Amino acid sequence: MRTPPILLGAVAVVCAVVVALSSVGPGAAPTPSGAAAAPAGPPTLLWPAPSDPLERTVEAGLKPAPKEYKVNHVHAHLDVFIDGKVILVPAGIGINIEDPEVIYFEDNGSYGGIVLCDQPCISPLHTHDGSGIVHTESADAKAHTMGQFFVEWGVELNETCVGEHCAPKPIAVYLGGELYKGDPRTIELTDQKVIVIVVGTPPAVIPSTADFSNA
Repeated sequence: MRTPPILLGAVAVVCAVVVALSSVGPGAAPTPSGAAAAPAGPPTLLWPAPSDPLERTVEAGLKPAPKEYKVNHVHAHLDVFIDGKVILVPAGIGINIEDPEVIYFEDNGSYGGIVLCDQPCISPLHTHDGSGIVHTESADAKAHTMGQFFVEWGVELNETCVGEHCAPKPIAVYLGGELYKGDPRTIELTDQKVIVIVVGTPPAVIPSTADFSNA
């Protein structure tokens, strides 16, 4: 007896669903993809920008400046996930947002527009907004590191801890979608480097690219 076309279609749909579900079981590993392919809800502000940015700049071994210098002008991108949730890398890390020469742009929640402060107001390593872009705009060519940035952020970072989240909770670091096994503090913030820190349960997709068009 010939099987009706409608029944054949239904069987095909069921088979497709079974195959799809079998490929994303609870133990499935996250896969690298473009940044836009990894939505995980709105960012959570877990660690605000510190209120003493210039003191932390000095603690990080950097020198606050009255403006941004472009001898070394590069942009890296940082994503932080905790149990699959996006953690906001806040605007104003490394910037004295209270300085009258620092402009706040309400349309995109960013700090900048500095021509020249009367006194040091900005670290050569900083964030202007909450996009995850980490800016290096310094007067010397030496690369800055993730360790220095996290000192400025006021968040603990090492091979076993991110903030208050420590082993045995899993911690993984990815560079351009590839697993990185070294000390995350030593990662150099070179141009268009994409860094992802994952604590606990990973997101479904690990970003491997980022949008630097507005940096």
